[in-house]
Amino acid sequence: MMHWKQLLSAQRIDKKHPASHATRSAFEQDYDRIIFSYPFRRLQDKTQVFPLPKEDFVHTRLTHSLEVSSVGRSLGKRVGEALVQRHKELAEAEISQYDFGAIVAAASLTHDLGNPPFGHCGEAAISDFFRNSSTAQLIRPHCNGKEWEDLTRFEGNAQGFRLLNKENYQGLKLTSATLAAFSKYPCESYLKEKDSSRISQKKYGFFQSERRVFEQVAEATGMLRLGRGEDASWCRHPLAFLVEAADDICYHVIDLEDGCRMGLISFEQTRDLLGALLGSRYKPEKLERIRGKNEKISVLRAMAIGELIEQASAVFLENEEDILQGRFEESLVDLVPAAKVMSDVKRISVEKIYRSQVVLETEIAGFEVLGGLLDAFISAAYFKKVDPQAFSPRHRSTLRLLPEEYDPAGQETVYELAMSCLDYVSGLTDSHAVALFRKIKGTALPVL
Repeated sequence: MMHWKQLLSAQRIDKKHPASHATRSAFEQDYDRIIFSYPFRRLQDKTQVFPLPKEDFVHTRLTHSLEVSSVGRSLGKRVGEALVQRHKELAEAEISQYDFGAIVAAASLTHDLGNPPFGHCGEAAISDFFRNSSTAQLIRPHCNGKEWEDLTRFEGNAQGFRLLNKENYQGLKLTSATLAAFSKYPCESYLKEKDSSRISQKKYGFFQSERRVFEQVAEATGMLRLGRGEDASWCRHPLAFLVEAADDICYHVIDLEDGCRMGLISFEQTRDLLGALLGSRYKPEKLERIRGKNEKISVLRAMAIGELIEQASAVFLENEEDILQGRFEESLVDLVPAAKVMSDVKRISVEKIYRSQVVLETEIAGFEVLGGLLDAFISAAYFKKVDPQAFSPRHRSTLRLLPEEYDPAGQETVYELAMSCLDYVSGLTDSHAVALFRKIKGTALPVL
């Protein structure tokens, strides 16, 4: 069984003592470190669902992450208030509801940090490159089975964990509690004894390069280990369920609002779906007093998010014992009273938003751009390290485009070399990726 006092560990990896400050808790420090970090700022120019239009505002990964963090803080504080009353040892240890809120807020802020350009299709594009390109076949013999699984099943969650734990100056050195709450999928990419009934094993949360770090996080927070033998898999940290709920709430409700603003879903259908989420709290006559369709949708969206926070918090508290025992394996949002309506929102979003022409065009572009960039950088790095005779002037020029911190020359293995190139390409913003691809392909030249 997991225990709250240990689960809220403020210990930082490779540090002897928990961090403390006169005016900020260790978890508040985590939040501030993320806000001022370079990887977080880059989310401003990364697609959420839609490419960035000129005629209206839609969400980027940055605005989405800020909103998820806000919802996550509310969820954490509501749950924390009840847990501090239930578990007297928390109050005795001076742990408050604000600590719960700060952990969930910080973890929520980072939940999309590892996503590549072009939304979720960017992950598919990277995986497709390693499965099918001739360049990838050159490096395959140099990787073991688990390393190859990392590359051919690229996962933004694992890339996010890698970014948060980089050894150089970019590493944020967050607390173990925040890192554990961030990890929705606390397992490695390949499991011999995978349990398909566990949503925590639907994807994976760390690469082989960060396996030792994750083991330290799990030990510090007392997460329950699953499986036997060599499999690296754990039960979720309880607060990871709240991070997931915050993301689910914002993703579905706010994408619906964006779809309405983009004209993909009618005002009437959007209004009715948000009203259904509110249930008995929905008062159509009050809505009519508000002028402007966008303002009406904004009010309904805000009220719907508040209602879902209340419902998800209640589900978490009802299932606390099973969560601490590692027996709970469901999304909180799937169990709320409004689950049926949320399912309808998801279905309509898939039909009218995620499969819209502008989204599909972005996906196709992602495959071309990311595949082209990976081919250029990884082939150049590979030939320099493994086959210098084939290392050409073009390869040399390509590698000079890599910033110093991504230079693959210092990597000991081909797997690490590929991961270093992946760090750079997956970290690019959408516009930077497109511009760099054009320059490498010779379809755009720098202005002299």
